[in-house]
Amino acid sequence: MARRLSYSARYHHAPKKVYEALSLREFWDAQMDEFRKLTPQSEIDSYTVGDNGVDVVLKQVLPRTELPPIAQTVMTKDMIITRTESLGPFDPDSTKGTYGASIPAGPGSLTGVQELFPTETGCTIRRTTEVKVYIPFINGKLEQLMLVNLVDLFRGEAEFTSGWIDANL
Repeated sequence: MARRLSYSARYHHAPKKVYEALSLREFWDAQMDEFRKLTPQSEIDSYTVGDNGVDVVLKQVLPRTELPPIAQTVMTKDMIITRTESLGPFDPDSTKGTYGASIPAGPGSLTGVQELFPTETGCTIRRTTEVKVYIPFINGKLEQLMLVNLVDLFRGEAEFTSGWIDANL
């Protein structure tokens, strides 16, 4: 049974400014530099900006030895995570997109939708995630572990994004 999570990152910046940051290669390069502090093998696999919006594919390698013990029971090798981030063309009322993560021979899936919209004090990116693990008996524990780590990731990325915008735009 899949588990869901909704997470909202609030920014004091206008939606257009946040979208602009998410559209810049320099932003993603800087974010990868931050990721490399925790996972040295982190890179941008592809980056496209055009009439259809923004599409980014990120790859990160987590050494098996760094995984929680319960995850080590199902992952016999280092975990290679491919993340996708997509946002449609900018819409001042609501810009929608998707994201996901996959692991070759991984025991589950992570997918989500995201929306960037204005608020009275700036804007919010709301992410709704669904995780599903296909291993009986431990699926619930792994799904919960993924969601807890995802909240930490989203929080860290929001703080990085806000700081990067303040320093660069």
